[in-house]
Amino acid sequence: MKLDGNTILITGGSTGIGFEFAKEFERRGNTVIITGRDKTKLERARSLLPHLHAFQSDVSKVEDIEALYQRVTQEFPNLNVLFNNAGVMRIVNLHKVEGSLEDFTAEVDINLKGPIRMTRRFLPELKKRPAAAIVNISSGLAFVPLPISPIYCATKAALHSFSLSLRAQLANTNVSVFEIAPPATETELLGPFDAEDLKGVPIMKVDEMVRTSLKGLADGRLEIRPGQSNQLKLMNRLAPEFILSQLSKPVAKMLQG
Repeated sequence: MKLDGNTILITGGSTGIGFEFAKEFERRGNTVIITGRDKTKLERARSLLPHLHAFQSDVSKVEDIEALYQRVTQEFPNLNVLFNNAGVMRIVNLHKVEGSLEDFTAEVDINLKGPIRMTRRFLPELKKRPAAAIVNISSGLAFVPLPISPIYCATKAALHSFSLSLRAQLANTNVSVFEIAPPATETELLGPFDAEDLKGVPIMKVDEMVRTSLKGLADGRLEIRPGQSNQLKLMNRLAPEFILSQLSKPVAKMLQG
């Protein structure tokens, strides 16, 4: 993938991994559009990177995706890269019954339905470009789950599968499909977790993770697994029961809470 001269739409681009990608893409001469649910975070991102284009939009809402599509395709007719990055991660105790069923599956709406619907809506436009790309941000936990976050891990495993199928269906088009599977990365996504939950897990700096991913994109690697994500996939092939037992250790503490 060429890293300059693109028009790139990044969902969830106001903080964390999305913002770091936005910063690096803008530095390389791309037109960068970010979305997010939180207006304050979007304004802060724009104050740091004044050339960013920022739209308030929620990928879990069909009406927001439609409104975003209409605005982006009108104002940025050269859009050629869709970066499905928006995501949330929660600790979920499946024994508890508090809260609504709708809230219980919020991660499905954002992490899985969001990128699938965004892809469906923007794909016809991307196919019009001479060279285009869809980049899905999954996770190292797509290959082996962290059981204290069962819904998050399920969504990322499904997004990995969707990326494989999408790539196969678009093989004879001008749209390349990339998947980036970050390891545990130093962003606010890890906010719900304490040191005991992440004991023994190396935390990758967000700028290092993004630099590694950008090199993978430039080299045309379709599945990019920075840091420990590569080991997670390998270990799940070689010793699946062992790696799952290791990642299951925080469950006991969660159930005591």
